[in-house]
Amino acid sequence: MNLLDILIAIPAIGFLLALALPRSNDRLIRLFTLIVSLVTFAVSLGLVSGYQFGQTGRQFVSDAIWISSPEIHWHVGIDGLSLWLIILSTFLTPISILISWRYITSRTKEFYAFLLLLECGLIGVFASWDLFLFYVFWEIVLVPMYFLIGIWGHDRRIYAAVKFFLYTMAGSVLMLAAIIYLYTLSGTFDYAAILDQLNSGRIVLGHTQETLLFLAFFIAFAIKVPLFPLHTWLPDAHVEAPSAGSVMLASVMLKMGTYGLLRFCVPMFPAAARENAPWINILAIVGIIYGALVAMVQPNMKKLVAYSSVSHLGFVVLGIFSFTQLGLDGAVYQMLNHGISTGALFVLVGFLYERRHSLAISDYGGVATVAPWLSTIFLITTLASIGLPMLNNFVGEFMVLQGAAQANFTWSIFAAIGVILSACYMLWMVQRVFFGSTSEEVAHHIPDFNAREWACVIPLIAMMLWMGVYSQSFIPQISETNARILDTSRMNVPLRVSNPGTLAANHGGFGHAR
Repeated sequence: MNLLDILIAIPAIGFLLALALPRSNDRLIRLFTLIVSLVTFAVSLGLVSGYQFGQTGRQFVSDAIWISSPEIHWHVGIDGLSLWLIILSTFLTPISILISWRYITSRTKEFYAFLLLLECGLIGVFASWDLFLFYVFWEIVLVPMYFLIGIWGHDRRIYAAVKFFLYTMAGSVLMLAAIIYLYTLSGTFDYAAILDQLNSGRIVLGHTQETLLFLAFFIAFAIKVPLFPLHTWLPDAHVEAPSAGSVMLASVMLKMGTYGLLRFCVPMFPAAARENAPWINILAIVGIIYGALVAMVQPNMKKLVAYSSVSHLGFVVLGIFSFTQLGLDGAVYQMLNHGISTGALFVLVGFLYERRHSLAISDYGGVATVAPWLSTIFLITTLASIGLPMLNNFVGEFMVLQGAAQANFTWSIFAAIGVILSACYMLWMVQRVFFGSTSEEVAHHIPDFNAREWACVIPLIAMMLWMGVYSQSFIPQISETNARILDTSRMNVPLRVSNPGTLAANHGGFGHAR
């Protein structure tokens, strides 16, 4: 058992122990789950300190037979792609527990236990190297989120939970069928072994076979992203979910889809991925613009932020299917950026809801007068979300647009419209919520931050600044893994620029051009 096994086990054991705690002692339940989540985060930092930077391939690998027939392995490990997504999961779980400290008052034990189970599933998804094990963790994540929305959500919570469940299950069934078909061809569920057989020619897929397998995986991941037009479950889920559910859903669960696209769809089915890239990128660009335009007319703050996720994750899909080093690096970095900035937006919207008990933008106005610190932090988060230089989102969006321009300059032009529109809808929301005249309801019901809320937002603001100013802390490891994916897939697109040296110089602040 290595550190990664321990990391997966801690929240799983914490989940079981939390269910055994006395239901009547809410304070004990909250403290216990917070301590478990903080210990999990501390252990996850051990992955960073023990990670051999510059070394290619998987690390912290654990491989043991779990089920003998059919042979299914407990096969986990991390590389530069999964490392930071695991850290993102463990970083946001304690924050999700803290923001729920006073808001969740019914079925407290089950709520916090489900958060630990969700954390366990997310870590497992990003660490799995056995396709069956990956599918198990993929489905484990679905269960706690279904209950978080369905039990602790708002008025239409049952509708939103069932819609979320049905959409996700529809894609999961297709992915399971593709996994079983690959097993019949290869005789193993081991991802690395299947990939090796595909690349060495021991498994030869016909055009129709590869296309159908690619689409089966792609649809499952596209629903989770969610990619336009498979996005309709997301706004309902966000609006009805409790704040902690919205944070984990937007910040980490949506990244399961983009992670799957890059980890499985591109390396295993390179010809189909390249062949289908044009229409996928068109859908990504439509999602970028459509999500921004729909966000602009939303009267509900949570729904506005939800549609902004549709727009921002379109950039990630565009970067992946540009098949350029810059595009892939920017896509992965944007996954992390979106997790921090949009997670912070949902935290802050949750704070406003707890005070005013309304998500309608029209019920606010003049909040800056009575809660200047809350307003300041919200504005900084907004600027990060719209891609202000020196804050995190700028780096990811810049790299994606540059990578997309190398593959097809037209894609980059249309995608850039989304950057402009994001500034429009986010700043307009800030203007309506925080400025103008202060109503009596706002003046009496919206105090400024307390100590617990400061503890939630300070780490998020620190990460926005760190990732915006010193992106080289993260990108080299990401870049190494992406270069290997491109090399394995033999799909790196030649640079379409007149002066490659200029590109390398321009890219020097964000990573290494390859």
